[in-house]
Amino acid sequence: MQVHTVTGSIDVSSLGKTLVHEHLRVRSEEIVRQFPQLYDEGHELQRAIEQVRAAKQRGIQTICDPTVMGLGRDIRFMERVAQQTQMQIIAATGVYTYHYLPPALENRSIDFLADLFVHDIEQGIQGTSIKAGFLKCATDAQGITPDVEKVLRAVARAQKQTGVPILTHSHPASGTGIGQMEIFEEEGVNPKSIMIGHSGDTDSLEYLLRLLSHGSYIGMDRYGLTAPFGCSTERRNATVVELVQRGYTDRMFLSQDACATIDWFSEEMATQMFPKWTMTYVTDEILPDLLANGVTQGQIDTMMIDNVQHWFEGV
Repeated sequence: MQVHTVTGSIDVSSLGKTLVHEHLRVRSEEIVRQFPQLYDEGHELQRAIEQVRAAKQRGIQTICDPTVMGLGRDIRFMERVAQQTQMQIIAATGVYTYHYLPPALENRSIDFLADLFVHDIEQGIQGTSIKAGFLKCATDAQGITPDVEKVLRAVARAQKQTGVPILTHSHPASGTGIGQMEIFEEEGVNPKSIMIGHSGDTDSLEYLLRLLSHGSYIGMDRYGLTAPFGCSTERRNATVVELVQRGYTDRMFLSQDACATIDWFSEEMATQMFPKWTMTYVTDEILPDLLANGVTQGQIDTMMIDNVQHWFEGV
């Protein structure tokens, strides 16, 4: 089976150790368009290259970047980073919104939106021949609004048509991962093609086991983020260890949701708030801690290698 990266297709067996949820750059699209003087493209590129190279030095072979509409996706930027680092980078298609769509999409059908995603997967992104390798959607504390539901259903239909997997942003505190799964089930999506992201933002085993009962994968994928994003590192690790002990190793991913640059905060503020929010925190500190608490190297390989391949394969 072939997987699309930004520099060409590879066999799924070549993915290797993968960070399944990282961002080379996050920008507010409307701000950068109207006030470009606020941005330094060269600095952003250098930061992305530094982060990706650091991950590669630690054995990471593939990065999945779910930066889509709403997060400032720029496929040529992603291509430049991939070329300069020789990292296998997989781009996504979809829409990141917590509540509304712009009128150009709000006033069109679910299938119209699904066709846009299919075009990115089968033809190419932003007028290029670079194809998306997976789908992204989001549901946060606002819940499943009508526009969010439209995106979820469009993502589901695009998945059914193309076979590429789905990665979500969820908000465990309000249970939205389960709501996402219910919609995907209504649309007939194979749960093994779904990863409910940010599930590690809670240590509620009741919620996580209920979510896992739907058959999807879950992302323990926000290491480096603490308050207000749910859990300390210690609680995140304890939850992973508990789920491993309960036999769910083959259902989890480990990642950071790190952003090499993000305009939601000043650079100084982001560093002060989240000093360990990098693409190397998992490899440098989390994996050694998990190993020290009874997780085996084989189980880590399952979470960072095997599960990713199976997600792309839908098994």
